Amino acid sequence: MDSLSTLQNRGFVKQCSNESALRGLLEARPTVFYIGFDPTADSLHVGSLVPIMAMAHLQRDGHIPICVIGGATTLIGDPSGKTEMRRMMSAEEIDSNGQRILSQLRRYLSLDLGKGMLVNNANWCGELKYIDFLREIGRYFKVNEMIRAESYKVRLERQEGLSFIEFNYQLLQAYDFLILHDRYDCILQMGGDDQWGNIIAGIGLVRQMRRKEVYALTFPLFETAGGKKMGKTEAGTVWLDAKRTTPFEFYQYWINTDDRDVVKFLKLFTFLSLEEISKLENLKGADLRKAKELLAFEVTKLAHSSHEAEAAVNASQSLFGSGGKAHDAVPSVTLKRTQLARGLSVVELFHLGGLATSKSAARRLIEQGGAYINDQRVTSCEVTVTERIQRKVFFSCVKEKRITARLF
Repeated sequence: MDSLSTLQNRGFVKQCSNESALRGLLEARPTVFYIGFDPTADSLHVGSLVPIMAMAHLQRDGHIPICVIGGATTLIGDPSGKTEMRRMMSAEEIDSNGQRILSQLRRYLSLDLGKGMLVNNANWCGELKYIDFLREIGRYFKVNEMIRAESYKVRLERQEGLSFIEFNYQLLQAYDFLILHDRYDCILQMGGDDQWGNIIAGIGLVRQMRRKEVYALTFPLFETAGGKKMGKTEAGTVWLDAKRTTPFEFYQYWINTDDRDVVKFLKLFTFLSLEEISKLENLKGADLRKAKELLAFEVTKLAHSSHEAEAAVNASQSLFGSGGKAHDAVPSVTLKRTQLARGLSVVELFHLGGLATSKSAARRLIEQGGAYINDQRVTSCEVTVTERIQRKVFFSCVKEKRITARLF
């Protein structure tokens, strides 16, 4: 199977420019391609796995990935998909975040020895002289075309508007494509479908300045079958950093995948062959649970290691199986016994336990029937928890995660 068909059959492709020509190039020779990662946090999250896995599949087919850390573009902030301006970040924070993200990318990609590379666009954008940049690059961009792009149009229609600094983002991303084409013969940029306008702008810039054809490929913007954004839970974002989301919590996120998403996620987030996955498409009940366990194990293994994945399996079995005791890999929170002596509201308990990002989120969780204590659903926000709940307490969010509370 050719590389483009692999991506299409696994569900990665939303839009593609000049599909037949790109397919021919990918079949003919190793192709250099890139995706940009703006280090707005010190960790990537589950939603980042779509571009990462697409890159990994292409690299396995012999193509050469460039991961671009947006050291410069993050200073501006990408308005795509955002209803308000991003927080302004310092160069030092961006650089620190980029180093952390690099270590996560290396779990999936080979980024040295000619197999791939990581670059920072601050290395070329930081040297730009503004007037020269406007004269050399800005003259190729028409404002009336830019504001028709969905990412700009949405912001312009809102009261918050679009800042002038954000309006420059598209020019810098297009300039990245030009630089990468000149230095590394990069001919393909990939990204989420909200990046289509920015990527097409880069194609236009390369075509006008170099008279060369380059290509765009975008991924669907995924939501779960339940309508949630990928990687979002009641407790917050599911991160790739083990300090932010433990391997056990990460495993539980995948084990609780909606039945309707299991096969789709196996195609997107694992390297299992399509033939193997096709055998799982019609599973039901307990058999489908096994497919979820396979999904959770494979994704956790890639993100953290086989050892951490096995530990998460054992911890899950000890908690959710019959008669097991709490496992060290299970997240825990320590509470003072005096906190429970007078009775602790269940709303505060779920907030303290990290199962809800705020007390209001905890209330919503309870009201929607998603809060459990010792496998018993909590039906009222007025419930209080006291010492008589015994030495160890297990709290759980249905479809999310479970935390042990240890008392002293």
